[in-house]
Amino acid sequence: MKTGTETRGASILVVDDDASLASTLKEFLVREGYSVEVALSAAEALSIQEANPGISLALVDLIMPVTDGLTLTDELRRRNPDLSVIIMTGYGTIETAVDAIKRGAEDYVTKPFDYEAVRKKIARLTEVIELRERVAQLEKNLERHPCFENIVSLSPAMERVLERARLAAASAVPVLLLGETGTGKEMLARAIHAASPRARMPFVPVNCGALPRELAESELFGFRKGAFTGAYADAPGLFSAASSGSIFLDEIGEMPKDIQVKLLRVLQEGELRPIGSTRAVQVDVRLIAATNRSLTELRSGLLREDLYFRIATVVLEMPALRTRPEDILVLAQHFAGRVSRRYNREISLSRSALELLLGYSFPGNVRELESLVESASAMSAEDPQVITDKDLRPLLGAGTPGMAGQRAGESLSMEEMERLTVRRALLASAGNRSKAAALLGISRDTLYRKLRQYEL
Repeated sequence: MKTGTETRGASILVVDDDASLASTLKEFLVREGYSVEVALSAAEALSIQEANPGISLALVDLIMPVTDGLTLTDELRRRNPDLSVIIMTGYGTIETAVDAIKRGAEDYVTKPFDYEAVRKKIARLTEVIELRERVAQLEKNLERHPCFENIVSLSPAMERVLERARLAAASAVPVLLLGETGTGKEMLARAIHAASPRARMPFVPVNCGALPRELAESELFGFRKGAFTGAYADAPGLFSAASSGSIFLDEIGEMPKDIQVKLLRVLQEGELRPIGSTRAVQVDVRLIAATNRSLTELRSGLLREDLYFRIATVVLEMPALRTRPEDILVLAQHFAGRVSRRYNREISLSRSALELLLGYSFPGNVRELESLVESASAMSAEDPQVITDKDLRPLLGAGTPGMAGQRAGESLSMEEMERLTVRRALLASAGNRSKAAALLGISRDTLYRKLRQYEL
């Protein structure tokens, strides 16, 4: 137990017309280390909130004369949307307390108090409050590194990656980014470019896995008029388009070996030869490559050894989201805030939603978390909207405890797994088929065939 000299971050307002109960609750919370204010009426509570905007948590009695707890909760949160509220209620009014949660309260406690339950609930909420404050502070801190402003993280593992990325940005050496799909490799590549001396020049992203083998050379290095059937005019190619800037080669392990030879020459000599040309073209391009394969896989056959050593001058590995749970919480809050601004309404996540996310493995990493929050937000028009675990469970992947549609002890066929994957993509994209196709990495025509095949 904390002593009175060890104050925690949260400042709490207790609102109850029973002076004795309010005083006893205050004494308990002070012993736990919190700073506590007491109000015996709604009017007094609003006056205290105005004088002390730092109050982050309120315990509000449901039944009070003049102004009841529900009305007071609405007004407290209207003045401070980030305020967390716990409703205090007797056993006979639990149903009303649940209604209060729908209107924005975080939780409720019943009278007479089980002080151990009160302690645990407040401790959990203050953790969420501190996370929100850390996110806000993080966003302020990011102003010192505006090029990395879209990368939200508090985990030591990501901070080490970002620190090395900032150092790499100041040089012109090639950078190789490792990490699972959805960890944010392209976002980091863009940040490195934006923080580099080449920031005002082009950043050209290329997905090597999406380049048709027969067109890869012409797409990357360009061609001259008449070089082949259909070459009706000169085309500069993506490397020339990125000249003086940076080119981002995503999934570089999928690049054909014959193209790797030409890429190596570009990196070594700073020149390329378009198809059909007898003259080399000078290019000055900073290469940032990425892959979801391991270094061992790259070196054991996916890349030429000489090319591997050329591109792996600086290697940065993006950690999977499941290995950094502190970032799951701050990213979830960050995405909820961003969606709130987009829809111009208050959207937040309940404790149950955050606990569910912490127990999920996130095979799609940060990209999947962002899609989950956006999809859950798009399914409602409530203002304020509190996303709960019930909103998220239908959107989570197989293997999540309690996931709708999961069949314990029964393996899924390939067709059933594919159907589930397509359905998840539709849910994550809120029914937008173009977005769903992009999430799945297939064309819209292929997606339409799958929809007809599985009658979705």
